[in-house]
Amino acid sequence: MARLDEHRGKQLLSAVDIAVPEGDRAEDAARAAEIAAALGGPCVVKALALVTGRAGRGWVRMAATAEEAQAHAAELLAQVGVKAVRIERRLDIEREMFAAVVIDDRAAAPVVVLSSRGGTGIEEIASEHPADVVRRVVDIRRGFAPDMGREMAEAVGIAGGVQVEVGALLAKLYEAFRRFDCRSIEINPLALTTDGGLVAADCHATIDDYAVYRHPELGIRMAREIGHEPSVRELIAYEVEKDDHRGTFYFIELADPQSGPGYVAFHGAGGGGSMMSMDALMKEGFKPANFCDTSGNPPASKVYRAAKVLLSQAGIAGYFASGSGVASQEQSQSACGFIKAFRELGLMVPAVIRLGGNQEELACELLRRFCSELDAPVEAYGKDDSARFCAGRLRALVDGYKPPSVPRGPSPISPAEMPADAYRFKTMTGEISIDQSRWTAEGAQAAVESCPTKILKLEQSPSGPAVVLAISEAEARKGKCIECLACELASFEHGCHALHIDLPMPAGWQLAGGAG
Repeated sequence: MARLDEHRGKQLLSAVDIAVPEGDRAEDAARAAEIAAALGGPCVVKALALVTGRAGRGWVRMAATAEEAQAHAAELLAQVGVKAVRIERRLDIEREMFAAVVIDDRAAAPVVVLSSRGGTGIEEIASEHPADVVRRVVDIRRGFAPDMGREMAEAVGIAGGVQVEVGALLAKLYEAFRRFDCRSIEINPLALTTDGGLVAADCHATIDDYAVYRHPELGIRMAREIGHEPSVRELIAYEVEKDDHRGTFYFIELADPQSGPGYVAFHGAGGGGSMMSMDALMKEGFKPANFCDTSGNPPASKVYRAAKVLLSQAGIAGYFASGSGVASQEQSQSACGFIKAFRELGLMVPAVIRLGGNQEELACELLRRFCSELDAPVEAYGKDDSARFCAGRLRALVDGYKPPSVPRGPSPISPAEMPADAYRFKTMTGEISIDQSRWTAEGAQAAVESCPTKILKLEQSPSGPAVVLAISEAEARKGKCIECLACELASFEHGCHALHIDLPMPAGWQLAGGAG
């Protein structure tokens, strides 16, 4: 789910004519003061953050003047995880209620929820005051009409003109829920003001991941719930992931490695094994700078991009890859991804790579063979070596590592530039270029034989061997080339340097120099 903060949630409500307090969003204290001054009276300054319990954190503050609002905004914007605030007119509230529409997975339908009490979580209200909460499953073919809302209001003791207003509001809330493809939309509190108006004092909404593309107006940059506004690296990782269905690349930043010693780039595979591996890492005195998961049998190209994102984290002391022993995961592909990334960047921190599962012996052998020349040590292990043992090996490597006084730097497995007349074809996420003039007979044969899907073939010409597609370029682009990177390694190992696989990264990925 893609969560919206209060400001964007209230934009959904305004779109269906549900009243919200007058106000606006600010990313700096000066703008907050301008908004408060325009309101011309007491206001509320709220941190816009995807967390619950903001009031308990001191992230909701009252201000009587623009100067006071500016001071509150400055303090809130200095908090970790707060990048913006909302300043809005203070309400004179006579009564608080709760209203929501949520997807009930058990009912396989939307459910409208109303409580005559508000201000706390609906679970707590339902537990302590069950008679004050009513739910109604909605038949999506019929929708939700105001009379249904009035019946719900009557059921929880709301009477008179307020009952009519609440019924109309619930119908509008359901309209917003459907129009914006919500998984949930919640008003808490729904305020009855002293002048008799119904106003959404707070709002939280989540949008279905698969519907985000239909709503560019919402400004959702990442269709995934991570509990905070996404960072630049998280957005880059999401750009890698969102259009490539082959396996997963989940990445979330946990800390700034430059804030202290002992932070390590963490690269997992599989939820349970990753948690176990992170625990082993911390028992060795390390702290994970991030959480990363590449599982579901991703291609080497996805692991390569993941490794480059992780290594862009400046200040890390090491790189630890360890997860579940997944039988379906072709670990040789993961190994090829690591090799390409480590060599292109010039690895400058020790790395321990634990790859359990299918082809793990080949994966470990490839890592040892192709990473021995790097400036920093790389050790590879399989599933029979525990995560705790591997974390201990990283501790030993980090403690004993002294960077070379003159780093060798990048040593890529293929030339970065290829001649203009190179043979080229597109893959799903990149491009392969081949300089046919550089092949030896053995190298060309090895490159063809290394391809597990047999999409390459060897041809002979008067000038020598040539490696070309055995399928159409359209088929290669649609995924018949699985981007395993094996042909590039074969070309390198035979000294030809005739083949280059370009796998472009999203703009801005190399944020702070990182470890490469």
